Amino acid sequence: MGGTMDGTKRQRRGDTRQRIQDVALELFSEQGYEKTSLREIAEHLDVTKAALYYHFKTKEEILISLFEDLTRPLDELIEWGRQQPHSLETKQEVLRRYSDALGGASPLFRFMQENQATVRELSIGETFKDRMISMLEIIKEPESPLTDQVRCISALFTMHAGMFVLKDVEGDPEDKRKAVLEVAIDLVTQAHGGGAAHGGGAAHGGGAAHGGGVS
Repeated sequence: MGGTMDGTKRQRRGDTRQRIQDVALELFSEQGYEKTSLREIAEHLDVTKAALYYHFKTKEEILISLFEDLTRPLDELIEWGRQQPHSLETKQEVLRRYSDALGGASPLFRFMQENQATVRELSIGETFKDRMISMLEIIKEPESPLTDQVRCISALFTMHAGMFVLKDVEGDPEDKRKAVLEVAIDLVTQAHGGGAAHGGGAAHGGGAAHGGGVS
């Protein structure tokens, strides 16, 4: 047992690239991207600047690598979604997986929210927007009425907004994530059925779930 623990610790300590990313993101978020230097990141990690330089030459490189690590699972999800039948089950599963991917990336999203100029400058925002459009294509019906398209767009925005707004709301992060996911799935389910037909069902389901949450 003890051996495994040591092994895991050593392995985590060994992944310098990951540690650099984590510490950099923490500093970027705390004191702002502009004010953070590579030297500071190295000091917090207790490594030499040369060791840091081996992995990343600039702090831009660190930030871009963080985004690449975030977008990789999204690209895989989009690829998977495109190959599935365009069914409601597929859409719900895509949202579930998307929720997981976002959950892992919440510190990065907070950074994006607070450093929009930097995000624009490094054209990270653009690549992210492209991914959103691809996600939308998977969860909405082709040629669907405008109201249903709005529902699907709202489902994605609900998931993003949930990460920022709900962090100030009391409660367990996992409960919040599930609540956000449930609302997103409701919206897409309603859109899939052409809106009106599912209106009652969605409202009823929502009420039941809400009741459960309160108890």
